Formats: sequence, structure tokens, C-alpha cells
Amino acid sequence: MATYDGLVKTLGLSDWCATGVEKTPMSMAELLAKAKDGKVDTPWYEIPFPSLDNLNKACPNIGKTRDLTNGLENGFLEVKSYLKFILDPFTEPLSWMLDGALFLFSSIPWWVFIPVLMFLVYQVAKSMAIVGFVAIIFLFFAFIDHYTFAVETLAIIFVCTCISVFFGVPIGVAMSKSDRFQKGTIPILDMLQTLPPFVYLIPLIFLFSVTESKLYGIAIILYAIVPVIRLTDLGIRLVDQDVVEATDAFGMSARQRLFRVEIPLALPNIMAGVNQTIMMSLAMVVIASLVSAPGLGVLVLKGIRNLELGVGLVSGLGIVLLAIVLDRVSKASLNRINFAQAQNK
Repeated sequence: MATYDGLVKTLGLSDWCATGVEKTPMSMAELLAKAKDGKVDTPWYEIPFPSLDNLNKACPNIGKTRDLTNGLENGFLEVKSYLKFILDPFTEPLSWMLDGALFLFSSIPWWVFIPVLMFLVYQVAKSMAIVGFVAIIFLFFAFIDHYTFAVETLAIIFVCTCISVFFGVPIGVAMSKSDRFQKGTIPILDMLQTLPPFVYLIPLIFLFSVTESKLYGIAIILYAIVPVIRLTDLGIRLVDQDVVEATDAFGMSARQRLFRVEIPLALPNIMAGVNQTIMMSLAMVVIASLVSAPGLGVLVLKGIRNLELGVGLVSGLGIVLLAIVLDRVSKASLNRINFAQAQNK
């Protein structure tokens, strides 16, 4: 018994709704409604919301919610080949970089990789305590046979973070220089930041094969690029206007002012954005294991699928330790920048 029959008749849509609709045997409820001249004894407080499914009961020519979702899916599938043709040339280098980084990081012997990593950490953090901590963590990974998985995770984070910073900082700079561009970009960033991580994978699965590294690379970059864009924009906007006016008095060009004054002064905020980008990349790498992303996330997924509690807990601990390592190193770099700027004031 359709609740909105009366509305359809009032709007004069009865003939349109009946057009092309196949006659089917009426149910007992419909026969009773017809016997009462179409009156439906539904209390006002039980009237359902006029959703597509409910309106379809009164007017079959109105599509159901299922028709809407099927239409969106069919429309996406129709343009899939064109999107893939356009996106493939731009995204294929991402697969090359991810595959190359995975091969390089995995091929280097542990007795070379760990000392090199310690040297790089020292150059960034200038702290022997953090260097020792990193060495202990990676030796622990090797001891429990999780070293290869940890290195693969590190390789993916390295590539995706570098690309996020490469594109994110210029976008943040452009946002800081144009209020109109900022207003147009913020809704996109809000959408990227609020979408559940799994949603990033849905359209990409239809566009690319699960054997292509760019499938999970694009998802990680889209998920992780937002903080570095936002904090770059914020950092440059927070630069003291007196300093900016002083650069004008010295005759600096806009380019000189940006690279010599604004970006150096905004560097603490930019590095804070990089820190958050690294953390979000690590979070997305675990979820991307659902679409063949290698690393520690594979072990987590294995523990869930096979109900192996120990495997899941140990690999989860490994992800936590790797997150702590990345967070401590990036924050030590940020602290160095803040201290250097405080010394120069």
C-alpha cells in the first residue's frame, strides 16, 4: 500500500506513473486500498520519509535507490577506459618509483642498510640516542624475521612522502598567495581528509590492476598529502608582515622573498606537516595491504584472515615501533629547525 498515492494524484502524475508499467496482480493491501477509494489508513506519525524507494511504491517510474547506485557504477565503467588512457601516462612513473625503491631497499644487505640508515638519521637528528634507538628497532625486526617487511614498508613511505612533499609544498605556497585559490582548494582538502581510508581504494580498484604498484601509491598519496598542504599554507600566512614589508623595502622580488624569507620562516610549520604526512602514509600502507601493498600490513592482514593472534600482535607491534622511529626522527629534525631559528633571533 503506497503512502504517497495521494501526492501523485494531487500533482497530476498518475498517467505518467502508469505509462509503461506492467500490470501485476494486486496484493491484498492494494485491493483493500482500492475498495476504500485509494485511502490509506496510515497514522501521520508513521508516514515514512519520501525516499526513492517509498516514492517508487506510489510511482513505479520513479527509480529506486538501487537504480541510482547502478547508474553511477555503469557511468563510471563507461568512462573507465578513457580515464585509464588519460591517467596511465601520468601515474606509470609512480609504479616505477615504488617498484624501484622496493627492489633497492630489499636488495641492500642488512649489514649495509642499517649503518647507512643510522648515518642518515644522525645527519637529520644529530642525536646519538635516536640513532641507537633506530639501530635497536631494526635489529629487533631482523631478530624476529620481520626485517624485510619493515624495509618494504619504509620504502613505500619514503617514495609516497617525497611525492607528497614535492607536490604538496607548491600547492600550499599557491594557496598562501591567492585567497581565491585557497577557497577553491579547501573543500577538496576537507573531502580528502574526511573520506574513510577504504573509500580511496574503491575507484582505484576499478581503474588499475591490483598488480600495479600505483594502485596503492595513489591512495597513500591522496590520503597523506593534505597535512603538508595545509601547514605550508598556514606557515607562510603566519610570517610576520613587518618582515615582508622589510623585504619590499630592500627591493626583493616576489621570488627572492619567497625562497629567502617566507619559506625559511615557515619551515617549522612545513616540517610539522611533513611529520603528519609520514604518519598518515604509514597508516594508509597498512590498509593498502588489501590491494597487494607489501610490508608489515601483509602480516596484519594474514593474522586477521587466518585468525592467527600472535602474527597479528607481533606485526602490529612492528608497525607501532616503525611509527615511533619515523615520528622521533622527524620531530628531532623539527626541533633542530626551531632551535636554529631561535638562535638567529
